[in-house]
Order: sequence, then structure tokens, then C-alpha cells
Amino acid sequence: MAERKKYDYEDSRLKAQKFVRYKEGCKLYAMGMSKFQEIAKEAGAIYKINQMVLVNTEILDLYLEQFKVEE
Repeated sequence: MAERKKYDYEDSRLKAQKFVRYKEGCKLYAMGMSKFQEIAKEAGAIYKINQMVLVNTEILDLYLEQFKVEE
């Protein structure tokens, strides 16, 4: 049970971050690495600082909203 609470804490911590790395973003958005990288690039949400790549989750969220299916 303690393991589940730890996971929930880590997940909520990631959701509060504006910038995430690819590995964190994959976990946060529940998708594979290559698909996450592709979508982040299409959204224009990538920031590269030397060797580090960050993804702006606010921009990515706005981009993903355009794919919402109305039922």
C-alpha cells in the first residue's frame, strides 16, 4: 500500500512541473518515448539547453486539446 502512495505523490509532483524531460513526460502522458518526442516536436514545446532537452507541458497540453473527440 505504501508503494501506491509513493507513486501517486511522484505523479502529482510531475503534473505540477511546467518543464519535464522526455523520460518524465512519457510517464506523465502514458505514451512511448518515440511518440512523446514526435508530439512534443509537432507542438513546438521543446527547449534544448546544451545536451538537455525539456518539454513545456503547458504548450503540449494546448496542442493535445485540438485532438479532443466530441461525442
